Amino acid sequence: MSDLPSALAVMEAAARQAGTAIMAYFQPGSRVASHVRLQDKGRNNPVTKADMEANRLLHDTLLAAFPDHGWLSEESADSPDRLCCQRVWIVDPMDGTKEFVKGLPQFAISIALVDAGQPIAACIYNPATAELFTATCYGGAHLNGQRISTSSRQQLPGASCLASHSESQRGEWIPFNQDLMITQMGSIAYKLALVAAGRFDLSFTLTPKNEWDFCAGALLLQEAGGRISHKDGRAFCFNQHNPQVRSVLASNGHLHDLLLRYLESTPLSPDRQSVP
Repeated sequence: MSDLPSALAVMEAAARQAGTAIMAYFQPGSRVASHVRLQDKGRNNPVTKADMEANRLLHDTLLAAFPDHGWLSEESADSPDRLCCQRVWIVDPMDGTKEFVKGLPQFAISIALVDAGQPIAACIYNPATAELFTATCYGGAHLNGQRISTSSRQQLPGASCLASHSESQRGEWIPFNQDLMITQMGSIAYKLALVAAGRFDLSFTLTPKNEWDFCAGALLLQEAGGRISHKDGRAFCFNQHNPQVRSVLASNGHLHDLLLRYLESTPLSPDRQSVP
């Protein structure tokens, strides 16, 4: 993996370029102009010109530098060709589009390089806050060049936990209010980065997510000393034929086994279709 530093440098440059494109449309504290919002891909799932421009920039930059790598992105048509590739880019050009549309600085560009199913380099960039999170396999996790690590908390009651805005609005976090200190936040990629940086102790979701939502965050978290898994404790393997998973649990590492036991009898969200 001696080529990881060069790969990470390309990722960082691509993320910053995409961030510049996104910020040309962002309106802090207010909704973006109507012409920026293109359509809804599904229920409460918008896509904007900023998403598409960022996706094009990332695609062109990353594949120009590494043309033999596969490609999996939220805003690109999927191709089975990626399943034959040793290395694959797994990308979300803007995770947290709903927050972007509302003028909230809770979105991020998420880029992961996966080798044989495991992330080996990652970059999460929030251009609205100028936070660039990076990680390489066995190289640690960093925020704007400074090493980061997860929190040291070892007791679950009172732990600080990041929750989804939409899940909270649906009432899915009510059962956890008495046990956890919950903060609502957009973008699961950004949430994982904040847990990796030690600002929060954990985050989890029991609704379906896609690989591009959390692949980069998974490496960041692991390199910072944390853990991430399915609800049943299984590790993730990326670049699957079906990139959707049913749950994501992330913690500072110390709390992970406690979190698994805490959620053991909690059902998956009833208003979401189960994913094999």
